[in-house]
Amino acid sequence: MRLPPALLPALLTGFLVVPLVPHAVSADPVAPPAPAVRDFGNGPERNEVAADVPVRAEARTAAPAEQPGTLSHDRGYPRRTRLPVPPENPADASIKLGLVPHHGIAPRLNDLQQRGDRVSAQVIGRSYGGRDLYLVTVTAPESAAETREQERIRERIENDPAAAARDRKLIKRYKAPLFVNANIHGNEWEGTDAALRVIEELATSTDPKVADLLARTRLYFNITANPDGRVSGVRQNGAGFDLNRDFVTASQPEVRAMRQIMIDAQPVTVIDLHGYVNGTLIEPTTPPHGANYEYDLFIQNAYANGLGMEAAVNGLGYTVEKDGVYPAQIPFRDSAEGWDDWPPIFTPQYAPFHGAVATHTVEIPLRVNGSDYTQQPVEELRRRSAINTDVAAAAIRATYAFVRDRHDRLIADQIEVFRRGAAGEPSKAVPLGIVPGFGPEDVYTTTFPRAYVITGRRSQAAAARLVDHLIANDVRVERARHAFRADGRTYPAGSYVVDMRQPKRGLANVMLEAGADISPRVDAMYDISGWSHGLLWGAGVDGVTSLRVQADPVKVAAPTGSVPRTPGALALKVADAKDVLALNDLLAQGTAVTWADGAAIVPASARPAARAVAERYGVAFTPAGTTSGAPLSQVRIAAAASADELFTLRELGFAVTPVSTAALNAGYDWSGTDVLFVSSGLSYTALNPAARAALDAFLTTGGVITRGGTGAAFNAAAGLLTATAVAGRGDANGVVRVLSTGGQVGGGSPDHSFVYSPRWFTGLGPEVTVEQSYAAEGPLVSGHWRPDAGGTGGQDAARGQAAVVSGRDERGAAVVLFGTEPMFRNHPKGLFPQVARALYWASSVTGAAVKG
Repeated sequence: MRLPPALLPALLTGFLVVPLVPHAVSADPVAPPAPAVRDFGNGPERNEVAADVPVRAEARTAAPAEQPGTLSHDRGYPRRTRLPVPPENPADASIKLGLVPHHGIAPRLNDLQQRGDRVSAQVIGRSYGGRDLYLVTVTAPESAAETREQERIRERIENDPAAAARDRKLIKRYKAPLFVNANIHGNEWEGTDAALRVIEELATSTDPKVADLLARTRLYFNITANPDGRVSGVRQNGAGFDLNRDFVTASQPEVRAMRQIMIDAQPVTVIDLHGYVNGTLIEPTTPPHGANYEYDLFIQNAYANGLGMEAAVNGLGYTVEKDGVYPAQIPFRDSAEGWDDWPPIFTPQYAPFHGAVATHTVEIPLRVNGSDYTQQPVEELRRRSAINTDVAAAAIRATYAFVRDRHDRLIADQIEVFRRGAAGEPSKAVPLGIVPGFGPEDVYTTTFPRAYVITGRRSQAAAARLVDHLIANDVRVERARHAFRADGRTYPAGSYVVDMRQPKRGLANVMLEAGADISPRVDAMYDISGWSHGLLWGAGVDGVTSLRVQADPVKVAAPTGSVPRTPGALALKVADAKDVLALNDLLAQGTAVTWADGAAIVPASARPAARAVAERYGVAFTPAGTTSGAPLSQVRIAAAASADELFTLRELGFAVTPVSTAALNAGYDWSGTDVLFVSSGLSYTALNPAARAALDAFLTTGGVITRGGTGAAFNAAAGLLTATAVAGRGDANGVVRVLSTGGQVGGGSPDHSFVYSPRWFTGLGPEVTVEQSYAAEGPLVSGHWRPDAGGTGGQDAARGQAAVVSGRDERGAAVVLFGTEPMFRNHPKGLFPQVARALYWASSVTGAAVKG
């Protein structure tokens, strides 16, 4: 569910949820055959090593013709795949609502595939918890040759849109793709059951209109996008992530599967089924509107389909008096702000970048989750779920009718989206009144550069990760054959180039641009307002206005790892997440490592181990000379932290034990902990005397890292660093300019960071070192940060203030306080090393890492 504060007054009813690889090379990397593949949260990434001793490449196995996460274009339809049936789980939370449990989905789909020739089902991946993800394709039968023709047309629409636009027969031959996404929030169940109902209707109908629909469309259904949450009755997936916030980061397997559906199917229309807002909420949205969309095409189609879904839902005949169901609402028409399509993190806000010209979140009406799930009678819950399923099914039927009736225009508009991108046309200002109510407040545009140039000036590994992520998102990247100049700057051979004259330039730009400060334009935003792979992922990214370069297409990033031939100790600067992984691998092997000034020093005797991790993670070692430091061992973390922080710390290779106030009060053995990380769920004042005494004893030898309000309160209550935490406006968020010192934590950090509910520190004691400050000229680059109602907490108040500080408590603990959000939703990859440096420093300087 997405529910902004602006909608609360109108929606406070008894039914409403209130939110919220390796090869022989020289000392310099060169492109090898047969690269190794490793997954660091965003799909396959290539990480290879240039070494002083040849190493053998791992074999890459050939992919099967059809594999999870992909759609085969070499087989016709139907494809009667026998889906494996999971064991029965009587604890599945769906059962109480009278809905289909996850273990009941595969049998239902197996049966439907056998009942006719219109339904094909496949497993497209697995959830974080290991459950199958099911994609169903419903269409009229196709021979293999007909399927290949459909794929040729799809490719032509994307790759040669100008020619596709001139081909008058193309649209008539093409089946318009429609994508229905269900149950992305696990405890918003009924979209799954509505999808199964509609699939059965389409599979068995003898209505000529249905036959005509399936002859001219393909309908793709992601039956449950979040089976972990569905089974457990929670919003998040098994990793604790809200999947509908993850699309431009793609940290979770479920999101990567959905992304691949959009790339492979290239739908013209997408609906994402949620709950619960009464009356049913149907997008399009309020301002601010994403500036990288072709919004003139989008709003005409999205508003038309929104009106059609509204009519279908209201036409079911449910009323407030009889059923507790309010009439449907459309935020674009019915609300001023607070339900925007600005960030590309939601399913319907990501899909347009792959050619969808009408996308919608649909919030069905009657609440069955949260306290209602536990407190309402089963009969009432099932009554509500039955109505919700009817509503979701009506939205699906209205949408496929919309695609059937608007078939030619939807395809033509998708072609036009790609044509504008490939031609490099300027961003279009949407004419006022293009649909009723479209006014100046709805007009948002951007400026596309001629190209982006991506370099590894801070970290080659970071540049490679960003390039691989762009490619995974179907953005075209090239690599320069020779050095070239752009905008007065010389870029070396091997630099990556994202030519913005490409069909999916909107997606390239929304990821790589700095973004915009939209604080002046609206007061209420639904979720985050700023993000930037270009500024937050650790690579060097420059937008350029001219481009003359000889370059070759890139399918996977070039190798980044290296070990110098010079003898002696080696240094590994911790400047990227891959460096952290490599260092933690060395520590796990028992390699003798010391820590000095943000770098790990590896003795010459450990050169084979260094070569192995350089190969594995694509990291670059340099000669250490005579540098030495404090002994460093594996850092064992006790973390009272959010799910995204736990995920990120573990992804970086740290050993993490979750803790909380309750866990410490129950008795916690601190002997296996080096650093305590506090950002959520731990209150020093709520500890019982024994737990507080045990923690105080730990603080004589251990380290402490804190973040946010919980962390600041813990620091104050525990009497650690002398610092007063000042809170900015609670919903302020975005990309900020920062100035880092040469300290143990701040040294080597990027010039930008990320904030959500930002904090800064004043009244600093003599033991405190400022590691990073907000820029004095004004911190916010992109996002939304206004003062609160009393005029305090705005970005002006944060100018020049300390954002990250460190120091030693008089008891001995090394402490770091973060006022920024360096691990927010696993997104700001370039900030992860800052957290790691804090952990290494806090562990090494206290002596806690020297273990017997």
